[in-house]
Amino acid sequence: MAEIVLVDDDANILASVRIALEADGFRVRSYTDGHSALAALENQPADIGVFDIKMPRMDGLELLRKLRQNSAMPVVFLTSKDDEIDEVFGLKMGADDYITKPFSQRLLIERIRAVLRRSAARADTPAAASKSTISQGHLHLDHERHDCLWKNRPVNLTVTEFLIIDALAQRPGVVKSRDSLMDAAYDDQIYVDDRTIDSHIKRLRRKFRAVDASFDAIETLYGVGYRYKAS
Repeated sequence: MAEIVLVDDDANILASVRIALEADGFRVRSYTDGHSALAALENQPADIGVFDIKMPRMDGLELLRKLRQNSAMPVVFLTSKDDEIDEVFGLKMGADDYITKPFSQRLLIERIRAVLRRSAARADTPAAASKSTISQGHLHLDHERHDCLWKNRPVNLTVTEFLIIDALAQRPGVVKSRDSLMDAAYDDQIYVDDRTIDSHIKRLRRKFRAVDASFDAIETLYGVGYRYKAS
């Protein structure tokens, strides 16, 4: 039974969503602000977070930024119709998905389940069972532990980021279109556009360059897609 941390300053949304999630079999811890949620997560991690973006004291973007310093827990954002720029920031910072208010509770539950499936998918596939690790040049990926190393230094990736770099590293030198990366990283019931994949790639580069300023293993072929540079 997966545990969800739900954070929203709207008491009505908090109550109704919690009831729906618990009715669907999830365990839920709910908080009305980012500060209390962050403190709770530092003491007791969860399987996935659902964060509202616009909140007082600490908004969802700041909560995610602080969380990503030490955790790769999957996160789904709740946004308003006018929050397009925040959606982009959220994806760049490492959110795994977002859903726009007002939303169907059933749709939110399906999005949550899709993100959780992605986080467990690698360990359950025959490919992962036969080869749980990948080493390509300075890159080392451990599917079972969700560990990523670059030059033996850890790189903290979200589930989606891990799946994207894994898809690229599986076949060095081969160009992966945005569509193929979408297929690798997202459930087929979820629509994402090119901007989403581009945002994840930019985030990946920043994370790798934080441990190695000369990182250039992810190459862009404009109008075509991306490839992992064969070493």
